[in-house]
Amino acid sequence: MITRRPFIGGNWKMNTDRAAASGLIRGVVDGLVGLQGVDVAVFPPFPYLLTVGAILRERGSAVRLGAQDAYFEGDGAFTGEVSLAMLRDCGVSVVLTGHSERRHVLGESETIVHSKTKAVLAAGLECILCVGERLDEREEGRTDMVNEEQVRLGLREVPPEQVDRLTIAYEPVWAIGTGRTASPADAQDAHLKIRKVLADLYGREVAARIRIMYGGSVKGTNARELFVQQDVDGGLIGGASLKASEFVTIVRAAAQVGMHEARF
Repeated sequence: MITRRPFIGGNWKMNTDRAAASGLIRGVVDGLVGLQGVDVAVFPPFPYLLTVGAILRERGSAVRLGAQDAYFEGDGAFTGEVSLAMLRDCGVSVVLTGHSERRHVLGESETIVHSKTKAVLAAGLECILCVGERLDEREEGRTDMVNEEQVRLGLREVPPEQVDRLTIAYEPVWAIGTGRTASPADAQDAHLKIRKVLADLYGREVAARIRIMYGGSVKGTNARELFVQQDVDGGLIGGASLKASEFVTIVRAAAQVGMHEARF
């Protein structure tokens, strides 16, 4: 029997200062003491990775340290970029690629997203590949087509032996930071169709193991109804991750729902 353990990520984006980051992670760690059955990662801004990582080690916490982005070259004349080796040196174990703000605000192409995704997995780190449609694409009935294209392009030439370190985050762009959330049924439908794309790429058994998170205005009040969906394996949390008590509530909701048995 294949089961998938829920995974909650807190993407702090370009928020906090060093004091706020320290207080936030301490609040998260304290709120999750003794909680089991769920994987948790936080994604602070680059300048605070060492600070947050030190607190996680000091507290002996199972919360993992993640990075919001990375560059795909190993080193060289790439002013302002951060390599995967640098991130590993800071204690990072999981990296986001393809976040909608990287795609649509900062102009990253599918080629760049693919290069980063491939590099993260090749480096032996875990990757959360973010996909999702804009509002105009949703209104045109292109949600499934956009998600499929982003998954296929992002994972092009990624070998099967690396995808056990892959998580997909479905983030409908129109729901990120807007207060609007896809209905649980809409989220489940999108996740199931993404899983079918993964099955076409890697086979049904591999696809059944890959976790697919939901991201888009998840809060303590709506987390459980999203996480009970068969193919919603947790969430990538933005604004709600900046308040420790709210983030802890979301993590606890995922732990209460528990693992999903693959019925794909």
